[in-house]
Amino acid sequence: MAREPDPYDLLGLDSLLDETERMMRDSVRRFVADRVLPDIGRWFEEAHFPVELAKELGSLGLLGMHLEGYGCAGTSATAYGLACQELEAGDSSVRSFASVQGSLVMYAIHRYGTEEQKQAWLPAMAAGEAIGCFGLTEADAGSDPAGMRTTARRDGDDWVLDGSKMWITNGGIADVAVVWAQTDEIGDPTGIRGFLVPTDASGFTANPIHQKLSLRASVTSELVLDGVRVPAGAQLPAAEGLAGPLRCLNEARLGIVFGAAGAARACYESALEYATTREQFGRQIGGFQLQQGKLVDMLQRVQRSQLVALHLGRRKDEGTLRPEQVSFGKLHNVNDALEVARTARQVLGGNGITLEYPVMRHANNLESLVTYEGTADVHTLVLGRAVTGLNAFA
Repeated sequence: MAREPDPYDLLGLDSLLDETERMMRDSVRRFVADRVLPDIGRWFEEAHFPVELAKELGSLGLLGMHLEGYGCAGTSATAYGLACQELEAGDSSVRSFASVQGSLVMYAIHRYGTEEQKQAWLPAMAAGEAIGCFGLTEADAGSDPAGMRTTARRDGDDWVLDGSKMWITNGGIADVAVVWAQTDEIGDPTGIRGFLVPTDASGFTANPIHQKLSLRASVTSELVLDGVRVPAGAQLPAAEGLAGPLRCLNEARLGIVFGAAGAARACYESALEYATTREQFGRQIGGFQLQQGKLVDMLQRVQRSQLVALHLGRRKDEGTLRPEQVSFGKLHNVNDALEVARTARQVLGGNGITLEYPVMRHANNLESLVTYEGTADVHTLVLGRAVTGLNAFA
């Protein structure tokens, strides 16, 4: 006897996961249901990130979970992606915290750091007892990080850093910042190096960015470095040139690919529940053709995004994932998630703009995902170069 179709997984994508992946995903989903969803509307409205979540995420093994050793869980990239999907179904702020902590800061230390640096930071960060931020973007150097103006100069055995970084997630709550700076002539990408900068260092300031309409439950800061002195051992020795930070960004973007699918799913599920319970003209609005068309469009976009994310996760685990494929996933999944959020908001009518429902909150957050860790325009040009062999950046 044929089973009834599952309106939340019409394609049966759950069958593509193994038992371990499903158990991990379900545990993260329960955590989000218990610890995030009851309060996220208030956190968003109050622009508050509950720092205590860091240790809770650490206790679940979600911080740097795809890294090996040093207290990290050593899971697959796909499992990491599924965790990001569930965290972002709660809110982008929670997924962003975990992504920056694990895929930017911890990954940078794990890949480019010394054994001493790894021992000093990774176990505490995996447990959520220490928090990190990643300082690459500047006010005048966003899509073109090679144009950064932050500098690091030698002074005896020390390095002295001067400059500023903008739009830095976790900046105001971090214990350590991975700061990328020019060590040679400004504009020469080969002179870029990474440094581990304790946030209590003299001359280091993290200024909160206020009046955000997106990622409100996330800590976003401007970092100012005014003659910050760090020892020679603060440099990440294996990172040379712009390839270092860009590789970190590519590592983190897989989490966004999965995360955007989670936000889209949350919006679709909210719209479906609303359409099958809300009555107008004496019947459920889900029984009207226009609303069914919206629901079907959302379902297709959600499941397509989940397929893209899962495929890229598998390729990452196989060691065959290419950077332009990550660009494809981020561009596709974030754009589709935005369309799902906008459509779901229409289904919910006036209720769609309130924090009682998740839709407008996700829509606002997704507006940040469109431009951070590579704008939609930049990823489009990456794909254009891949299919034509012609470089539109030059």
